[in-house]
Amino acid sequence: MTFRERLKDIARSLRQQLALYTAIYRDPRTPRLARWLLGAALAYVAMPFDLIPDFLPVIGHLDDVIIVPGLIFLALKRVPPEVYEDHRRRLQIPA
Repeated sequence: MTFRERLKDIARSLRQQLALYTAIYRDPRTPRLARWLLGAALAYVAMPFDLIPDFLPVIGHLDDVIIVPGLIFLALKRVPPEVYEDHRRRLQIPA
């Protein structure tokens, strides 16, 4: 697999995951706390500034790598499994 093909796979996977999180967020069966956590992850990504500035070596970029996936992880733990599976199947995202 070439580097270009690998980048296309990563981009496709990111689009699928974003579609899945959006569908879960909009589903009325999703608990309020899970919606709040998903919204907080999106807001953190969209913020024009970081809690820890990126110019600080290593730790500046680590906050993005830890906080956003952590919020998504916590949100998905609170989503009922049937909601997650329904949307994953509907969007044809492999397990």
